Amino acid sequence: MTTATATTLGFQHVGSFLRPAALKQARQDFEQGKLTQKELEEVENTAIKKLIDQQVAVGISTVTDGEFRRSYWHLDNFWGFGGVERINYGEGYLFAHEETRDDSARLSGRLSFDATTHPFIQHFKFVKALADKAGVEAKITIPAPAQFYAELVRGTNADVVSTYYDSSTALFADIKRVYREEILALYDAGARTVQLDDCTWGMLVDPDFWEKMAGAGFDIQDLKNLYLDLNNGAIANLPEDLIINTHICRGNYHSDWATSGGYDAVADELFGQENVSSYFLEYDSARAGSFEPLAKVSGDKKVVLGLITSKTGELENKEAIIQRIHEAEKYLPLERLWLSTQCGFASTEEGNVLTEEQQWAKLALVKEILDEVWG
Repeated sequence: MTTATATTLGFQHVGSFLRPAALKQARQDFEQGKLTQKELEEVENTAIKKLIDQQVAVGISTVTDGEFRRSYWHLDNFWGFGGVERINYGEGYLFAHEETRDDSARLSGRLSFDATTHPFIQHFKFVKALADKAGVEAKITIPAPAQFYAELVRGTNADVVSTYYDSSTALFADIKRVYREEILALYDAGARTVQLDDCTWGMLVDPDFWEKMAGAGFDIQDLKNLYLDLNNGAIANLPEDLIINTHICRGNYHSDWATSGGYDAVADELFGQENVSSYFLEYDSARAGSFEPLAKVSGDKKVVLGLITSKTGELENKEAIIQRIHEAEKYLPLERLWLSTQCGFASTEEGNVLTEEQQWAKLALVKEILDEVWG
């Protein structure tokens, strides 16, 4: 059968792909002054064109540029806003076994958005043209508004906020405004699927959240309400033919993870009240908890089960994955479920620890299961 889920979602990957060796070398050469910006862009363009062909070949019907022009899944977007500066924080994000590079985004003025200077608009136009030529849809992934706020108030970053904003209410309003302006600019560029990548909920479910990320003085219910307000406020009253999805993650860096915990603690707000069309959910390990919270997904919203891990190259057992899909069916009907990898393959340019061949084998398995379970 062909389900409503298949019609609305098609076969799509979460977002990022492993950077090819030539692209990694070009970025390194650019940083060392051996390549100009234009020469780097030419290498990026070539890599993205090949990536689109590879996605189409494996059956993907909603393609991305693999985030090939980014260093990070989130920070590059923040740096594109006016009133934000790129800094070295002095400490990276602390994952379970590794520490990342120490880049961050800090306020340097009042927030603004300019479609002529934010790089993601032109980036999307490039991939959109390639997708149109190939007869497939193009989507863009951007970090959620809540993720932006979390970065702006991360540790010592919070010290400068009062320099530019005399109230939290004014900051919240500007975050929602610049995001709305960005999304509408992407819409004008042809985007009809925008995905909000969001680790904030994945932090809230971790019992060690306060020690890892927030520290003392935060109330978890207040944060849930705030994250919900920021995300919903940014996507309110958008064009009817624009699909907003979200991807919830617990960290994905060099095959490492940052947090653990099931969705139970955030299900009422995240699944019941966030106004997105579908949720791409991490479910590749016991760290994600049970499927039971899926019963709280409201309305006719859909859930894409991230049962295939992007962290390792070992291929999952197809029958075991199908069995887990049917376990999830106890809480949501099959027509509201779908399948993907749990995350992208390279949330940062370092990439996860697997080969490109293993990456494509993972996606081929996703397609095989989609065809077998949903038809």
